[in-house]
Amino acid sequence: MFRTTLLALSTALLLRVAASAQSVPTPKEHFGFNIGDDYQLATFTQTEAYFKKLAASPRTKLTVIGKTEEGRDQFMMIVTSPENHKKLARYQEISTKLARAEGLTDEQARAMAEEGKAVVWIDGGLHATETVGTHQLIETAYQLVSRNDPETMRILDNVVILMTHANPDGQELVSNWYMRNPSPEKRSLENLPRLYEKYAGHDNNRDFYMMNLKESQNIGRQLFVDWIPQIMYNHHQRGPAGSVLAGPPYRDPFNYVFDPLMITGIDAVGAAMYNRLNVENKPGYTRLNGSVFSTWYNGGLRTTTHFHNMIGLLTEIIGGPTPENVPLIPSRLIPNGNTPNPVTPQRWKFRQSIDYSVSLNYAVLDYAARQHDQLLYNIYRMGKNSIERGSQDYWTLSPKRVESINEMYQADQKKTPVAVASTASVTSGTATAPTSATAPGSTTAVSDQAPAPRGEGIPTKYFTAVLRDSALRDPRGYIIPSSQTDWPTAVKFVNALIKTGIQVQQATADFSVAGKKYPAGSYVVKLDQAFRPHILDMFEPQDHPNDFQYPGGPPIRPYDAAGWTLAYQMNVDFDRLLTNFDGPFKRLPYGELQSPTSKVSGSGAGYVLNSQVNNAFLAVNDLLKAGVDVYRMPVGTDSAPAGSFFVPSSAKAKSVLDASGMTVTSAGKRPTNVRKVKPMRIGLWDTYGGSMASGWVRWLMEQYHYPAELVYAQDIDAGNLKKKYDVIVFVTRAIPAVGNARGENEYGGAASRGPKAEEIPADFRPWLGRITADKSVPQLKQFMESGGQVVTIGTSTNLAYHLGLPVRNALVDMGPNGQERPLNNEKYFIPGSILRVTLDSTQQATWGMPTLTDVYFDSSPVFKLAPEAIAKGLVKPLMWFPNDKPLRSGWAWGQAYLRDGVTAFMAPVGNGKLYAFGPEITFRAQSQGTFKLLFNQLYGLEE
Repeated sequence: MFRTTLLALSTALLLRVAASAQSVPTPKEHFGFNIGDDYQLATFTQTEAYFKKLAASPRTKLTVIGKTEEGRDQFMMIVTSPENHKKLARYQEISTKLARAEGLTDEQARAMAEEGKAVVWIDGGLHATETVGTHQLIETAYQLVSRNDPETMRILDNVVILMTHANPDGQELVSNWYMRNPSPEKRSLENLPRLYEKYAGHDNNRDFYMMNLKESQNIGRQLFVDWIPQIMYNHHQRGPAGSVLAGPPYRDPFNYVFDPLMITGIDAVGAAMYNRLNVENKPGYTRLNGSVFSTWYNGGLRTTTHFHNMIGLLTEIIGGPTPENVPLIPSRLIPNGNTPNPVTPQRWKFRQSIDYSVSLNYAVLDYAARQHDQLLYNIYRMGKNSIERGSQDYWTLSPKRVESINEMYQADQKKTPVAVASTASVTSGTATAPTSATAPGSTTAVSDQAPAPRGEGIPTKYFTAVLRDSALRDPRGYIIPSSQTDWPTAVKFVNALIKTGIQVQQATADFSVAGKKYPAGSYVVKLDQAFRPHILDMFEPQDHPNDFQYPGGPPIRPYDAAGWTLAYQMNVDFDRLLTNFDGPFKRLPYGELQSPTSKVSGSGAGYVLNSQVNNAFLAVNDLLKAGVDVYRMPVGTDSAPAGSFFVPSSAKAKSVLDASGMTVTSAGKRPTNVRKVKPMRIGLWDTYGGSMASGWVRWLMEQYHYPAELVYAQDIDAGNLKKKYDVIVFVTRAIPAVGNARGENEYGGAASRGPKAEEIPADFRPWLGRITADKSVPQLKQFMESGGQVVTIGTSTNLAYHLGLPVRNALVDMGPNGQERPLNNEKYFIPGSILRVTLDSTQQATWGMPTLTDVYFDSSPVFKLAPEAIAKGLVKPLMWFPNDKPLRSGWAWGQAYLRDGVTAFMAPVGNGKLYAFGPEITFRAQSQGTFKLLFNQLYGLEE
């Protein structure tokens, strides 16, 4: 009997192995080369065909998760054992139920964790020029499908792997570009002609709390709604010079809204990753402060998962199809906690990077296989923690609150001096501020802080006074009233939450909370849910610590933005509720997007479109395209502010407005003094290689149906611009600084000037060139003098200096030689953050804007305008900083230097105009609260 049973088991195992390996071609059999061979890249067309062949394996299921921006299929291959595929729907259900942690007891969760399989996401190719990413995905998929060793079998038995291609369009472009040269040694990834994601290029990894792009939406649906994996692994390049790769764990600061289990989960998986490399004698892994990567930022493919309790992993590795050298960086040769096993200088091959990546993938998968029940239970525990925190009074720790404790203690010490045993100051645990002086508008300098007794701390009453202050506790939820003026934009904000898996409720009837009435249709977002960290991050300001290299030294630049609060960027009205509340609310299904309802009342003489509503500009463009006359109202009324649109009654007008998604009121009679809107011929600057900022504006104009045409430096240098355009838009980094005669962009260097014409195909040569002071600026000046308008954003406001306008840089001090110089970082430093400005909303340029608004500011230009120039009408200020504390979200060191600085202005130039907007008013197509500052300039008005 025993021998019969043993024989049956052996036969079953052999059949399983044989079935798993059937008809799976090797990469070389399909592509004609091994993955990682020098000078060889696979196109997406070839890769897609290969994955379809791998789909013949019983270990795989190939799914299409959506279309890309260029219309290709974006695929995700699900890899697990044949037995698990039979129960895939159940394992998916377990994964999502545990992640959301709704209505489960700990015992139920443990039972589900025991039953379930770990779900691990591995992607590749998001940044298409980082070619290791796509190719490791191919090699890993092949090995998982073809190998039958015990480790692989254990992984397949205990893990469901979601292998996702993050950017098909980019792979096709990049690989074809590299392989176009028949001589392998001459192949190069340099001088790619356009962005490798149609609109965003590299910024496709900054779109994951907004999800504007189709690829982001496809990926986000899988990550945050349909599967919610416990681990996601995002492959990137490149590692810091002198290392092979950077990986987890990451440097501080991490975002204070995270569950600590997520941070320690990263530590645990990271240990498995670098331990495996060390076992395999693969040196060069650096972590923590060995690289720039942190877990502060939201919006990246990896980082947004952190706010959803997932163990989000990022590695940045060297390598590519063209062999390279690991450079000698002496400081990297010393083993330390950041780099325990340094790599020595050597020649580096593509295949080495592929082998490292496969090892790292297997390390993650083996960890998940061995700890699958723990991973499933832990994501439940993090979700349950969030639900509990959102159901009671809770105070999130942050630098400002710790600083408040210090300030309160120090104030008392000054009232009652005491002897102390130490000169050590009480700090927040983050890097301290400079000790020499207090920068204007900054926090208290360390030298001014009263010390606490060594080892004794300070009385806990100070903790209680701040971190048990009922006014400072976290909210229980938010209400987004449907009565707000720009309701369609508020719905877009709600959809951004829904796309990231947030549970949203909607009122089915009018209701009241805390004595305030709200109308039916209002949205409610409560914080007693698993993804509470993400909700807080979208509504609440970020409090980035003062992070310096050393006391008195320069600041450490954040990996990306320091502050980004989406509700602020989109200018959404919401109320923050500190106590529990309820009402006639219905729960919306997870992932179900919302659409604003059009309300077109009456007919009368015509219709009025409120210019405070972004969708009004979309409707106007559709009306103009349909041949309907549209007028603007320079003088506002009680119900419509200045700049609103008037549309005479007609069946065609009503048909367009019925699809506008906005509330349109009727006018009993035609308003007086209206001016007819003229569509303008719009030019949008771009450059060879593509500009991400221009790409986002192109996407934005397509969404709002503006007919823009790309214009390149050669077009501008050729002159006669007024024959083609009425307005030209220059995004940041288009106009060089004064003195930059060669037209280098802000990255500098020869490469920034682009390739030689003979080095690229003839079709792309018209895109070459840079805006220059000697050729381009005179043509732009002539364009404006003849009646054209130029809109400049960010650093492209440099054009004002080229034109000699009476404006100067506000962010300067006096150097030792008596000359003005830009403020250094020790005095003034504002990385990407949200600041508040005042507007002159009576100007045509600012119609529809509130008098106070939030802007995205990233070391943006700020100006001083000569008073006599303002008086003479040579410049008109549009936006400025009214005080010394404009910071709303993020980090602003020395923000007092901004006081009274002008951050946007208009200047007549001949018969035309220059508009200069220092802040990033179209930032990544997210800052919807300031879109109107661009849209207003894209219409002409008949006299």
